[in-house]
Amino acid sequence: MLSLDFKSGWNYAPATEDTKHIQLKEQYDLFIDGRFEKPEKGKYFSTINPSNEEHLAKVALADTADVNKAVKAARAAYTNVWSKMPAAERGKYLFRIARLMQERARELAVIETMDGGKPIRESRDIDIPLAANHFFYYAGWADKLQYAFPNRKPQPIGVAGQIIPWNFPLLMAAWKIAPALATGNTVVLKPAETTPLTALKLAEIIQESELPHGVVNIITGAGATGAALVNHPDINKIAFTGSTDVGKLIQKSIAGTPKKLTLELGGKAANIIFEDAPIDQAVEGIINGIFFNQGHVCCAGSRLFIQEGVADIVIRKLKDRMETLIVGNPLDKNTDIGAINSKNQLETINKYLKIGKDEGAELFQSSCDIPKKGFFCRPTLFLNASQSHRIVQEEIFGPVLAVQTFRTVEEVIEKANNTPYGLSAGVWTDKGSKIFNLTTKMRAGVVWANTFNKFDPASPFGGYKESGFGREGGLHGLSAYLNME
Repeated sequence: MLSLDFKSGWNYAPATEDTKHIQLKEQYDLFIDGRFEKPEKGKYFSTINPSNEEHLAKVALADTADVNKAVKAARAAYTNVWSKMPAAERGKYLFRIARLMQERARELAVIETMDGGKPIRESRDIDIPLAANHFFYYAGWADKLQYAFPNRKPQPIGVAGQIIPWNFPLLMAAWKIAPALATGNTVVLKPAETTPLTALKLAEIIQESELPHGVVNIITGAGATGAALVNHPDINKIAFTGSTDVGKLIQKSIAGTPKKLTLELGGKAANIIFEDAPIDQAVEGIINGIFFNQGHVCCAGSRLFIQEGVADIVIRKLKDRMETLIVGNPLDKNTDIGAINSKNQLETINKYLKIGKDEGAELFQSSCDIPKKGFFCRPTLFLNASQSHRIVQEEIFGPVLAVQTFRTVEEVIEKANNTPYGLSAGVWTDKGSKIFNLTTKMRAGVVWANTFNKFDPASPFGGYKESGFGREGGLHGLSAYLNME
């Protein structure tokens, strides 16, 4: 049932995704050498549902001894089994994992939403299918490396330590695990402490797939656990996705060692709307690029540049569209904007809202109601922002959009590049020549044209400057886990 509210549009009756079909244990141990094992010191921490602050499960807290055990298992599996296995056989395991993920997709989507706070539509339609597709894609490459890199002799690196963030827990795990296994490496993965559950469900899938013991090890914990993994002397490569500050610390930690490193860090993506752009399509793309994912993607389009001739109409349409967005229970299929992942992250967002107002930018927020319990933030616009404002220069990681105007192509290129980051960008225009001109001049790893936040396993992703280095996805994702002879 639905009713019409002339202020905000249609009001939909709740359509909440059922949770009775999911299986969550009260306590999760570490996944080491093909088995779930209790942490050496017997310590656990709680993971909660950010939409209602309710406890979900206790999760093992790994220390240095647990990291040592996981790395030892990964090394043994690499030396004795995985590196010796025919590549086609390795590919079969990846195919099997992908199919099992598809079979359990509904359960994985619900747990992802409960643990992370993102809307069920995003978990169900984007995160889980794309995670499975990465395993399918790299399974196909496992026995074709000589074609991927002709006239070379690609060899696996060894044991990879992988650390992933809370914004795409299962997808980030797939991004990292799948290419590592396809190229003959073994893995020790540490998920974010606030979103460990789908990685641990992936461990169950890996068990079910009968992947040889020790090929994938999943250890949970906080910063100290990640530091122990980064500094372990028997790790050959570190792959990290997360904040720029932590990425810099990791780079310093492994300096002078033979460890390989890829970093996918923060972003402050520019979305550029020209006067000749399809305005309605662009507005929807802006909404999708920053609000539908709560701004919780490093490539979120958090800076909007509008050519002066269409600025008034674009801003009016943006405000109107923002008023129709539904903020609330992430398990409700009508919800557009779910919960902020943690109390700490919500405090960070609120800090930047105050900074923006203090700097003199004009704040506009949707008038929607938000739940009284849980961590929620209304979609927010900052108008009349300038290049010197912190809300323009610094990553907020929330549903906050800073708006500026421009007159010429040269001006917007200079403004778009004037940031410490260089992960992604978007261009909205009906002129192909304009698109190609901007893509050659913008210092961003990915530039979308007349769309935003579109991903494919075959396409590389990564950034410039303080957004890191190295690429994930496509052939580039394979090369990051290989030594070339």
